[in-house]
Amino acid sequence: MSYEFNTPFHTLSVDDALKQLQSSQDGISEEEATQRLHQFGTNELIEKKEKAWWLLLLHQFADFMILLLLVAAIVSGLLGEITDTIIIIVLVLLNALIGFSQEYRARNVVKALKKMAALNAMILREQQALIIPSSQLVPGDILLLDAGNVVAADARLVRTSQLTLQESSLTGEAAEIEKNADAIITTDADLGDRINMVYKGTFITKGNAQAVVTATGMKTELGRIATLLHEEETLTPLQKKMKRFSKQLSVIILIVCAIIFMVDWLRGGQPMLMLLTAISLAVAAIPEALPSVITIALSFGAKKMARQNALIKKLPAVETLGAVTYICSDKTGTLTQNKMQVVKVFCNGKMYDAKNINEDACGQWPFIICALNNTIVERENDELMGDSTETALYSFAIKKNYQRRTLLQQFPLVAALPFDAERKCMTTVHEYNDSFISFTKGAPDVILAKTFFENNAARKDVEDAVESMASEGLRAIALALHKWGVLPHPFTGNVFEQDLVFVALAGITDPLRPESHTAVELCKAAGIKPIMITGDHALTARMIAIQTGIMDNVNDVLITSSQLMHIDDARLKKEIENIKVLARVTPEQKLRIVKALQQKGEVVAMTGDGVNDAPALQLADIGVAMGINGTDVSKEAADMILLDDNFNTIVKAIKEGRRIYDNIRKFIRYIMMSNAGEVWAIFLAPFFGLPVPLLPIHILWINLVTDGLPGLALATEHAEKNIMQRPPRAVNENIFSGGMGWQILWAGFLMGIVSIVMQVIAIRNNSLHWQTMVFTVICFSQLGNAIAVRSETVSAFQLGPFSNKFMLYAISVTVGLQFAIIYIPALNKIFNLQPLTINELLLTLLLSSVTFVAIEMDKLVRRYKKGR
Repeated sequence: MSYEFNTPFHTLSVDDALKQLQSSQDGISEEEATQRLHQFGTNELIEKKEKAWWLLLLHQFADFMILLLLVAAIVSGLLGEITDTIIIIVLVLLNALIGFSQEYRARNVVKALKKMAALNAMILREQQALIIPSSQLVPGDILLLDAGNVVAADARLVRTSQLTLQESSLTGEAAEIEKNADAIITTDADLGDRINMVYKGTFITKGNAQAVVTATGMKTELGRIATLLHEEETLTPLQKKMKRFSKQLSVIILIVCAIIFMVDWLRGGQPMLMLLTAISLAVAAIPEALPSVITIALSFGAKKMARQNALIKKLPAVETLGAVTYICSDKTGTLTQNKMQVVKVFCNGKMYDAKNINEDACGQWPFIICALNNTIVERENDELMGDSTETALYSFAIKKNYQRRTLLQQFPLVAALPFDAERKCMTTVHEYNDSFISFTKGAPDVILAKTFFENNAARKDVEDAVESMASEGLRAIALALHKWGVLPHPFTGNVFEQDLVFVALAGITDPLRPESHTAVELCKAAGIKPIMITGDHALTARMIAIQTGIMDNVNDVLITSSQLMHIDDARLKKEIENIKVLARVTPEQKLRIVKALQQKGEVVAMTGDGVNDAPALQLADIGVAMGINGTDVSKEAADMILLDDNFNTIVKAIKEGRRIYDNIRKFIRYIMMSNAGEVWAIFLAPFFGLPVPLLPIHILWINLVTDGLPGLALATEHAEKNIMQRPPRAVNENIFSGGMGWQILWAGFLMGIVSIVMQVIAIRNNSLHWQTMVFTVICFSQLGNAIAVRSETVSAFQLGPFSNKFMLYAISVTVGLQFAIIYIPALNKIFNLQPLTINELLLTLLLSSVTFVAIEMDKLVRRYKKGR
């Protein structure tokens, strides 16, 4: 295949375009598609080039404090302390490699998540309807387009049915554009005037079509401007807080280091040693890596959520999930199984069980309408692809031996008016003997308003049947027809959907998901209020809401779209807390609900699956799109995609979001307590007339080993048992809230005091190992701290050592390494340490436990106060 990508396909007829692309209306073969994919490449936009791995590694040394430390290593070497220089450089390199590894892995996680979120496209190849990743599209493929789809590639329209598109992403014009496959446009026509073309990135608002792909990837119109549209990663609110805090803390620590240096210098200390100590302390004390650690925690949390069928598209959503206070959920497929089936049929004034109904009761028209009035695609294995309601109706017809392929020979399709949210019905027109017949299905209230009845009693019987079905939790679909001698013009709903003849009502049920009731109860226990928003009849909605437990109080209110129209914003804001179900609502009204809740300070998660749901998904704090039945537009607008369309998955994601936030707090508490302990130990020693207790190499060891492994282990902690029994955190909550800031101060101070006590005892007893003992006390105190902070309230003894095996391994490895540098001669010489006697070791272990015991006592007091 050979053609120019800049061929003006809008100037060609359909046949000429297909000929130019060496394709047909049945599509190309798989063999040809493979060759073209190799020739033209994948249908993907090239993103901004990532940093090379070696640049990522060099970036680890760009931190101001690391550069200071490297300068200190050079100064130390010039003074003849070669061993110290080598050790400092080795430890800095190890620290850089760990940081590089974490960032590289986090970047790969985000890339993997983006691949999982790739959109699909429906195509024809060799007359077979297929769903393939949009990246695999090639020029010549026949796209099958429907309302709600994002166009996956530039394409020349082959066939259209009431097709309109929103092309503002390319043209900047908000107005919807009507398309026409038969049009031939002049060469110099603007992009927005090419009504026979569709372009990558635009979306279909109404109708359906077939189109032949003319350009893919960077050769599309969207690809031409892609170089200007690179996505920039944004910091989460938590990252911004910690970055700001790190800067403030840096200033404080540098002042403390300057004081330590000056005090020891005035006491006659060695200036160079004190400079090295002060710089090393600053590196150890300042949590400059916290923002990247938070990103890594969020990234791996998002990866875990993906395994639980919650695909996180935007990392800040992981953090926000923990603060959700309202879930505005759809009903169909989310709370229910989305396996609709016809169970009741009303016709000729009587209600029938769908299993027992036949032509004798209702005639052939109900079955013919169910078979022909739909957009279902039948695959080779008899799988039905399409809207769940239409699938239920067509499956019902099939069970009664009414096949569409056979019926189309008797009733050839002339035209179709696809369903849209405004008309709330669909019409197909067919040849019928020597005339025509139109079949219409849709919402009963809409169909009945357009139907002629001989008397009011007949209309009343149908209305009563609708209410009866709704009271049983069934969704009623009205079926009607109209016979035409000559087809009128124009072909619009206003013409063809009037003076209808009522045929039947089909009562469809969608069973609850087994876990829905439990998930709703879990929400309530967690202080999260679920609201059901559905397009279904009010009685159906009420029945499902009662079954799930969403409505379980006399004050709970259900309102309909028409009622909501008469409630102003001020009243809605006042009454929103009691509204639990909204039935028959429009997408615009979903926006009002989100705004009303947000104005009251609520954090809202909103589900949606349609094109018109996109504004509400975008406005919500957490937009949740349906992965199975959701449109491409809704997925693009969402922060999270449910891969199983299950309400329970949202609850699981919220629980995971709370766990991640908790673990980030635990990590921060641990690091800050430990760093504060080191700072107090070094800061207080000169004021007690004591030598500086730690050497630079000791501080670096603590920073790399003692802080590192246990700190990472805290990120793997399981969710606490009461995590879904406590109210949501405030979205603007300070990271140090709940007494955490005070705990960091007193626990860090206690750790420093214990170190000073150890130093005083050792020196007064003329121990030559006093520095080793102080160093060991600080290291083991921090390990005890790591064990204690695994929970804010639950005792470490109650948690047990095996509930977090990674923590057990981290503590074991760290203790082993600590003993190695104390007792292995080659190592203790490098670290300027001496082997401790059994009594000295026991004393250090005893004093090391003080911080652990103090934190456990603090938790005991908290539990006591909570119990009271």
